[in-house]
Amino acid sequence: MASFTAVFDACVLYPAHLRDLLMSVAMRDQFRAKWTVEIQKEWVNNLLENRPDLKVEQLQWTVEQMNKAVPDCLVENYEEIIDSL
Repeated sequence: MASFTAVFDACVLYPAHLRDLLMSVAMRDQFRAKWTVEIQKEWVNNLLENRPDLKVEQLQWTVEQMNKAVPDCLVENYEEIIDSL
């Protein structure tokens, strides 16, 4: 079991090569990877804006595969503590 947690922000999920590298390491249980639905929306929306050749369905598939590959990856019910961070 991994001993530490890493929150993946949109800036590391946007570039495919970095996203793939971090996902590979997370899937080897080197750390617990976490992200939120909002983080996913941010990198997907930015990528769609900058890459008109991509389709939303392609990126939604990627998001779904990420969520399946890393157990307990989604951080939920955190909104009320944001102001205190």
